[in-house]
Amino acid sequence: MATQSLDLLYSQIDVCPTFSPPQPEAETVAPLHSPPIHGLLKELVSSQDRQTALLEELVANITNSQRRRILELGMWKLSNPELAEYCKKAAKKLERIQTDLLSSITEEIDTNADVLFDSEFGLNEFVDRYGTKFLQLNSLLQILAQLGNAPDIQIPPQEIQKGH
Repeated sequence: MATQSLDLLYSQIDVCPTFSPPQPEAETVAPLHSPPIHGLLKELVSSQDRQTALLEELVANITNSQRRRILELGMWKLSNPELAEYCKKAAKKLERIQTDLLSSITEEIDTNADVLFDSEFGLNEFVDRYGTKFLQLNSLLQILAQLGNAPDIQIPPQEIQKGH
């Protein structure tokens, strides 16, 4: 019985030495150097070149903006080294406070999810209790962290002499 199924399998495979894939008709395939396709390819390349130039300009603008901001923060830190250190310490403490507040918020949500979902009053009460406090804490933390972690910059001696 097993030999019959093998015979059937092998008898269905056509192994013809003269098999060749069908060739496309000459009029249905346009050569790549034909005028319409060549023009389209030129337009496509031109469009990609414009997109690349715009992206390079965008990256340059963003990079310059970031460099300027880093320089400003570094100059501020250079002018206020003690305050920068206080900001760094305060940010670390506020991070712990933020973590505790976030823990309280998530516990409240877990405990009262049904009330928050079903009752507009309950949701408003929750947002009133935690929303403003959390947003203000995040804003303070962001400012303190940026000022406390400002990069150290080196000012060339000629620039220092100009300022004094």
